[in-house]
Amino acid sequence: MADPITLPSYQLAATTLNDDISAPTVKKHEFSDRVMIRSIVSRPDGGAGLAGQRVRVGGWVKTGREQGKGSFAFLEVNDGSCPANLQVIVDATVADLGQLVQTGTSVSVEGLLKNPPEGTKQKIELRVEKVVDVGTVDPAKYPIPKTKLTLEFLRDRIHFRPRTNTISAVARIRNALAYATHTFFQEHGFLYIHTPIITTSDCEGAGEMFQVTTLINEAERVEKELIKNPPPSEADIEAAKLVVKEKGEAVSKLKSDKAGKEAITVAVAELTKAKENLVKVEERSKLKPGIPQKDGKIDYGQDFFSRQAFLTVSGQLQVETYACAVSNVYTFGPTFRAEHSHTSRHLAEFWMVEPEIAFADLKDDMNCAEAYVKFMCHWLLDKCFDDMEFMAKNYDKTCIDRLRMVASTPFERISYTEAVELLQDAVKEGKKFENAVEWGIDLASEHERYLTEVKFQKPVIVYNYPKGIKAFYMRVNDDLKTVAAMDVLVPKVGELIGGSQREERYDIIKERILEMGLPLEPYEWYLDLRRFGTVKHCGFGLGFERMILFATGIDNIRDVIPFPRYPGRADL
Repeated sequence: MADPITLPSYQLAATTLNDDISAPTVKKHEFSDRVMIRSIVSRPDGGAGLAGQRVRVGGWVKTGREQGKGSFAFLEVNDGSCPANLQVIVDATVADLGQLVQTGTSVSVEGLLKNPPEGTKQKIELRVEKVVDVGTVDPAKYPIPKTKLTLEFLRDRIHFRPRTNTISAVARIRNALAYATHTFFQEHGFLYIHTPIITTSDCEGAGEMFQVTTLINEAERVEKELIKNPPPSEADIEAAKLVVKEKGEAVSKLKSDKAGKEAITVAVAELTKAKENLVKVEERSKLKPGIPQKDGKIDYGQDFFSRQAFLTVSGQLQVETYACAVSNVYTFGPTFRAEHSHTSRHLAEFWMVEPEIAFADLKDDMNCAEAYVKFMCHWLLDKCFDDMEFMAKNYDKTCIDRLRMVASTPFERISYTEAVELLQDAVKEGKKFENAVEWGIDLASEHERYLTEVKFQKPVIVYNYPKGIKAFYMRVNDDLKTVAAMDVLVPKVGELIGGSQREERYDIIKERILEMGLPLEPYEWYLDLRRFGTVKHCGFGLGFERMILFATGIDNIRDVIPFPRYPGRADL
């Protein structure tokens, strides 16, 4: 029998020591010449049943140490497919052990899976027969040593932090929640709509938006151009006009003299060229350094989109156009807020999940939000339990219990007015809040967390908020003081979801836009949805990073997004 290591790669994963085809086999990755470590160590038996198989694995060395006076080495290898490592044993006769044992080294190795000696925590280990590839590391310069690192430290080494146990676990949890999001809405008949990143509408009416413009770049280009090639003078313009006049007179003379066709054609071409040159000269004479102005204000008519444009704060308004045509839709993408906040709960770039449901009211909205949150909790418990165990061990010992509680408990539903009364009762009983409690305030995080963590000890949906603290598109209730808005509050983070029944009545929403001090012109298309075939509809937005904070128990939102953007930082 030929040496199995020399067999074609597609046979490697299924080859066993004794060619027993009835033995369990581990599948190779479909698009990579290796077996994923997860498919070995995450089996119910920890991989023990795979003993005797020859496989190729690849990953990065978490820890490595030489043993037996340098005769062999133990490597803990992880490829990111799961939190667990695969123990790899390499003899000095196979490879240079000094290169392999450094933390951060990438390795691709082939060998035999074996059961380790009894009494060890590993259920399976890999005895290496061939080292295929090595990506070496200089331990003196490697920025991610194997000592315990703070999450703050890792934010300054953003390109290496996915190699850590915490950030890779967060990445898998984030991936699972994204998968769960699409699964939930697809299974419930929603269409996934890609809403624009660049918008001319301010959904929240807050004005804290990043502006998209080419005026600054264009002004810098013009300034450099004018220094290098000064604009034409009045004399230059007059000279160009004179040439046009002369060329025009020449054409007229040739025609009156009944000259030949060829001569006239040549003269007309020269006239055309002279006219084109005059246009260029006149255009260049208008170039001025600085941002273009009109009536003392910036002239956005000369900007790329011929109007002011921004990075979106929400895809809601745009996705409503599809809800008012194909009924049930959702968008899931990045949103942006130019808010100078350095708190642990704010990012300048963050992701939002925003469904919209036609022919539905506030109660339907609350039902959908509750079902969606519960679905995600179930999904993590079913699909990501090993990563959740890591989080429970290292960050929040209650995170798994919290997921189970939310997944299985009916959400409490109370009106905003009832919520304020409960908070006021708590104050009377001695509870101290930093923010005063009175009807009309926007509930602070401390109020929300008191309701969900202390008063009810489960998720709470607060609905019917004061009109004055909510956005213009929320439906005004019959009392004319409140709107059909709702927030889902959960332990650990407070508000997780904000939603509402949308105002479908043309006259009322027009009045609300004006009340908020917003211009009508950018929202004419939004008003059209109410002018023509208006429909009752509702929706909500879930802050995706807040869901990850809730699930993992991690404290800072900058640690649950791959590339955090916040004031002063936009690395990579």
